Amino acid sequence: MAASDPETAQRQTEEIEALSAIYGDEWCTIDEDEKVFCIQISDCLEKPKWRLCLQVILPPEYPTTAPPIYQINAPWLSGQEYAELANYLEELYVQNLGESILYLWVEKIREFLIEKSQSSDSGPDVKKITEETDLEYEENFSLEYQLLRECAAVTLNFDLSESQEDEELPPIYHGNPITDRRSTFQAHLAPVVSPKQVKNVLAELYKNKKIASATHNIYAYRIYCEDKQTFLQDCEDDGETAAGGRLLHLMQILDVHNVLVVVSRWYGGILLGPDRFKHINNCARNILVEQNYAKSPENLSKQLGKNKIIRKDKKKM
Repeated sequence: MAASDPETAQRQTEEIEALSAIYGDEWCTIDEDEKVFCIQISDCLEKPKWRLCLQVILPPEYPTTAPPIYQINAPWLSGQEYAELANYLEELYVQNLGESILYLWVEKIREFLIEKSQSSDSGPDVKKITEETDLEYEENFSLEYQLLRECAAVTLNFDLSESQEDEELPPIYHGNPITDRRSTFQAHLAPVVSPKQVKNVLAELYKNKKIASATHNIYAYRIYCEDKQTFLQDCEDDGETAAGGRLLHLMQILDVHNVLVVVSRWYGGILLGPDRFKHINNCARNILVEQNYAKSPENLSKQLGKNKIIRKDKKKM
């Protein structure tokens, strides 16, 4: 596979790390060098009725000018259903040119499965899918390339001014720490609506001697500006190279806004390599879920299911 330019490669890495943190065991790396991945998607995590495997290859140009190459595997999937899903994925790509779209693809497929589950009394009329079957899907990864039409990416730049109004100090929440090889990671979260509040929260956190003594305090925030209908966002590595950008990318994928997340790391003397980014993302994701800024995969499935029921009830009225 041809090499990506550094910026595109960095964006791919950040998206992969974020998705791994969001989906946990559902996400699987088949070939890291060739950027081949798969994710098991189901209508419900507790007792799934319908499930399928989305397998993707990320070409060197993704996400800047090329879409992912994908295959959808499920023994019950008809040609018509495959075409319907393919149309959904293409529409999402065209609507989000130049953006990372795997999260949107996964959740659109999950929505499709939930709708299918609610419209049928029983599950697929095939032999019970076992772990061995799932492994066979991964091993027989001969992709039927589904190429979406190439479109130029559009980038918008906004000049946003900072509000000068004094803001009250918002509440600050602290997540559960994660410890690995003597390094400890802990996330902190605060609702914010202005850069001034971000500064106030950071100043308040640094009053805590333990947090102030952390080796790194990585942070990122996203604030939605209604008047401009766009986001004011920024991040800080605090010496942990590229960690702030990865954290911000996770927040973008989860589509959270008006929130600041800080992850403190106390270095224990043993190098963790890429695992440190996994822990930073996991800490951030956990506290975002705990404070209801993001949904866990399980709760997201339930919510999508409820929305489908509400839509059907409205149609009957």
